[in-house]
Amino acid sequence: MNINRIFKQIAKKNNTSVHAVRREIQAAIDQGMANPDPAVRAYWNAVPHRGEKPTPEEAVAYFSAQAANRANLRFPKS
Repeated sequence: MNINRIFKQIAKKNNTSVHAVRREIQAAIDQGMANPDPAVRAYWNAVPHRGEKPTPEEAVAYFSAQAANRANLRFPKS
């Protein structure tokens, strides 16, 4: 999975820049990590990350893998 390609596709689809896509994802991460609800913070802390909080790349990689795993559970390959 090429995260930069994903960011480029999102940017193109939304007629914006890759920088803006990364900024919006980081804003969502920041809001989630600062949420007063402990369950929401725990959800975001479950995203594997090397630093204090997940990067946009780490979040997209994690959620992409989660979506792929769920799709495989619903639609097993024959």
